[in-house]
Amino acid sequence: MIDAFIKTPLGIVKLTGDEKGIREIIILDDNLESDTIPKELKVAVEQIHEYFEGKRTAFTFKINPLGTEFQQKVWKVLLTIPYGKTISYLALSKKIGDVKAIRAVASANGKNPLWIVVPCHRVIGSDGSLTGYAGGLWRKKWLLEHENPVKQESLF
Repeated sequence: MIDAFIKTPLGIVKLTGDEKGIREIIILDDNLESDTIPKELKVAVEQIHEYFEGKRTAFTFKINPLGTEFQQKVWKVLLTIPYGKTISYLALSKKIGDVKAIRAVASANGKNPLWIVVPCHRVIGSDGSLTGYAGGLWRKKWLLEHENPVKQESLF
């Protein structure tokens, strides 16, 4: 696994991956930044920069996250939430096929290792409130406003 650190409007982002795909993208509060970007991470870095510049609404690079079977299932559904839209934890649980699994779904959402790419920031409370975000609620708010500066529309 190789790493790269890039500066974004929300802080330093650490990318970890190899030729099989990106394993992890996390936000840091550190000031690290890579001088050179390894070739295996170059496309991902370019696409993340394009996202923050408002030029990209979806990512096309290979991903390879580690997680349980249930977490992988939740992350796969998260990938279907369109740019500029939101979904509630309850609606996400329904899409998974188990409305009673709302806490497990929220936990899997919180363990998402691919910040921004697997858009866990698009999941909100049933009442429309911004709840639970590993990167901090201020970052979640920023991302949602970045994706839809006029008004957030609920997917469900």
